[in-house]
Amino acid sequence: MNAGSSSPARARGTRPFLSGAKRLLSLPIVALAGVVFLVAPASQSSAQEEEGNVSEKLSEAISAYLDAKDELAALKQQQEDLEQELDDSEAESAELQAELEKYAYVASTTSDFQSTAALMASGDPQDAIAAMELLQFLGESRADRLNELVTRLAEIEATRETLADNIEQQEDATEEMEAARDAAARELAASGGDDAVGPTASDAPAAEPFEGESNGCTEDDPTNPGCLTPRTLHALEQAQIVGFTRYVKCYRPSSFGEHGKGRACDFAAQPDGFGGDAGGDDYDYGQNLAAWFVENADALGVQYVIWYRQIWMPSSGWKSYSGAYGDPNTDHTNHVHLSIRS
Repeated sequence: MNAGSSSPARARGTRPFLSGAKRLLSLPIVALAGVVFLVAPASQSSAQEEEGNVSEKLSEAISAYLDAKDELAALKQQQEDLEQELDDSEAESAELQAELEKYAYVASTTSDFQSTAALMASGDPQDAIAAMELLQFLGESRADRLNELVTRLAEIEATRETLADNIEQQEDATEEMEAARDAAARELAASGGDDAVGPTASDAPAAEPFEGESNGCTEDDPTNPGCLTPRTLHALEQAQIVGFTRYVKCYRPSSFGEHGKGRACDFAAQPDGFGGDAGGDDYDYGQNLAAWFVENADALGVQYVIWYRQIWMPSSGWKSYSGAYGDPNTDHTNHVHLSIRS
């Protein structure tokens, strides 16, 4: 069976999921909590016991790509902010230059001595004193304003230089991102990964973006004894909230891969555990879930998704998965594997 295609029967099979998800979302929170983290029977086979993993080198290459992508996005946002500031500053600069020219004209056509002599000749000493004080104030205020204008013009020029530096950094970040992307592609190619057509669009609601810090395996794993990173727990909760409530296991001790780091979960296609190859509604469920993770990759911080002998990575899209060994666990034909970035 081709995991990248879906028959009309399969396409119709996604509708009950959405209506079920809507019914689930209408449940009270307390009731929802009771169905979110399901526990499989002890005799149920575990995909985590024999699951093939993406190589450590490939995982690191994907992570490097995502880090470089984030850096590039931040630099691009900074450039947009600087360009807006520069546009505003250019308009302000024109006004300041006009003001400086006005001050220069006044200074060249006005004599404080002549003005003071004329006021003193008016015959009213108080008016003369007030006039001289006003002239002194105007002189000081003009000097202060002149200093402000000079300072602001220097700031505008500094903004221009910062923008130029930012563009140069952005070019370097782009090169780093492309190098990381190519490294990930080479690592996958070495394992025999070919282009593939992944699952079609999901009909589940969008995920809420993760906010905050995700430093380390600090949160209790509600699916298994162990811990999860805050970002991974958020992805798990979001998947359950929108209606993907079938059996799931996340943490397991491991010296490689993301499970032992609290950054991966296995979502069973069958309702109550990891069984044989998913078919019918179970297959549709897996297709829907895998597509949903891809659609919400940025919001959730997805590093890669494996489902039905295919792997999705943000650097290359869907590829055939070469870590399959002919059984439902390593072929990932009975569960969707989700890895979350650190």
